[in-house]
Amino acid sequence: MGLELTYEPGQTPLNEEEKDGLKIKSITSQQELDQFEQLNIEKAVEWSIHANLKPDKILTEKFVKDLHKRMYRDVWKWAGEFRKSEKNIGITWTQIGIELRSLLDDTKYWIENGTFSPEEIAIRFKHRLVSIHCFPNGNGRHSRLMADIIIESIFGKDVFSWHQSNMVKADETRTKYIDSLRQADDGNIEPLIEFAKN
Repeated sequence: MGLELTYEPGQTPLNEEEKDGLKIKSITSQQELDQFEQLNIEKAVEWSIHANLKPDKILTEKFVKDLHKRMYRDVWKWAGEFRKSEKNIGITWTQIGIELRSLLDDTKYWIENGTFSPEEIAIRFKHRLVSIHCFPNGNGRHSRLMADIIIESIFGKDVFSWHQSNMVKADETRTKYIDSLRQADDGNIEPLIEFAKN
């Protein structure tokens, strides 16, 4: 009996090789996987709060990879490694390093030149990062934590709420999130900023 996964709209299916990277072989359901991932993510969030992160270290490929590894290393062997397969969303996998470098450079420019408000910089970073889709899985959660780290450690502001108080209506919240991402794809970043703040 292997790992049987069910995917919500907007989630990225794993291929068989990626599924084989599961470290805890006793996990067989989506629910169990979600629970183990959540425990791992909570450790990473806890670390990010107490790590005294330096702004110049955050906007690097190494940090982007290290954060993903921290979030998923207890569950996935490939945690922190760029994907090596095509997905239903995201750029061609061979372009990940190039596109990420471009995003990191753009973000440094926005910060240095005050191009956008701190919230908009963090959310624009999050949106482009999730669009690149660096990793086999966990890109949405990873990009949200990156945005929180940017807003808190670079700008000294409170982290985003991401509708966490409303997880009772998780399906409705997810639909709103996916809709705000699509609007950002079309150049309207405001709904995603509003979603993050509420």
